[in-house]
Amino acid sequence: MTKQYRITLLPGDGIGPEIMTVAVSVLKRVGELTRLQFAFKEALVGGAAIDATGNPLPEETLAVCKDSDAVLLAAIGGYKWDTLPNAQRPERGLLNLRAGLELFANLRPATILPQLIDASSLKREVVEGVDIMVVRELTGGIYFGQPRGIFTSETGERRGVNTMVYSESEIDRIGRVAFETAQKRQGRLCSVDKSNVLEVSQLWRERMTQLGGEYPDVELSHLYVDNAAMQLVRSPKQFDTIVTGNLFGDILSDAAAMLTGSIGMLPSASLGASGPGLFEPVHGSAPDIAGQDKANPIAQVLSAAMMLRYGLNEPEAADRIEQAVQKVLDAGYRTGDIMSEGMKPVGCQAMGEALLAALG
Repeated sequence: MTKQYRITLLPGDGIGPEIMTVAVSVLKRVGELTRLQFAFKEALVGGAAIDATGNPLPEETLAVCKDSDAVLLAAIGGYKWDTLPNAQRPERGLLNLRAGLELFANLRPATILPQLIDASSLKREVVEGVDIMVVRELTGGIYFGQPRGIFTSETGERRGVNTMVYSESEIDRIGRVAFETAQKRQGRLCSVDKSNVLEVSQLWRERMTQLGGEYPDVELSHLYVDNAAMQLVRSPKQFDTIVTGNLFGDILSDAAAMLTGSIGMLPSASLGASGPGLFEPVHGSAPDIAGQDKANPIAQVLSAAMMLRYGLNEPEAADRIEQAVQKVLDAGYRTGDIMSEGMKPVGCQAMGEALLAALG
């Protein structure tokens, strides 16, 4: 029996339309192979939406996204819109989209592809085999806590204030996402906090420990954030899944991504309690190469695989895409950003064709 899914496509700006075209062709092919059918609907966001409507996230786009099973985003932004007021810039469209879909969990993988291992700044023996998933709480913590601002005292001295705050319910919901993610991986979850000095982290650790009792098949451990940062560089293979708050996750996910030496190859996912998730590459819109067939579509394709695995619960289809990426890299195909001596240079379209051939 064929399963059907409604997918909203947000090509966005710069290289976005090019890499989205490749991802859609890959999804169609893997759908044929696994009896999945996708109904695609394209909408405007970012600079493209500003040019067409004056709004980086039109109401129609948000409505279409809410009415879908998953949202696949390419990239937004570019030099053209850099001088606009903050509230009208393309990036505001992405923030409003996350808020509108109530996406509180950000999943950022850091996987060492064996074909690109020498791109890492760390020794081969340290990073070979690394496969980490960072689960970051996305809508709470110090970035959203109140009070916040810059205040002036009676003496005239200015004082900056930000508040780190988490409720039990906020911790529990990100914790459940992390435990369920670990169940789909190697069954190990490391919770990162600063509970030796921060009360908010003491509550975080208490709730994560309590939740652990509901997931007996997941091995739970705890690390202070400073030690976790050190361990990521010293011995990254000890980690499987990491869960942490907004501030610590912001820092650790970038550190983990750079273990791969190729941040432009990495996908990401943002999930909510219900409704569609948002799946997008980590890289930007690269307006300097837009329309020149130079873009690398692999991060977009791997974002589609994350959509299948974490958004639609279709692991077989996700596996097929990830295996196709491995085959293409094994065959030596490289876009300019990952090119090395002795490899086969290809453009965006040719990389897409190679991925389709690898899918069979």
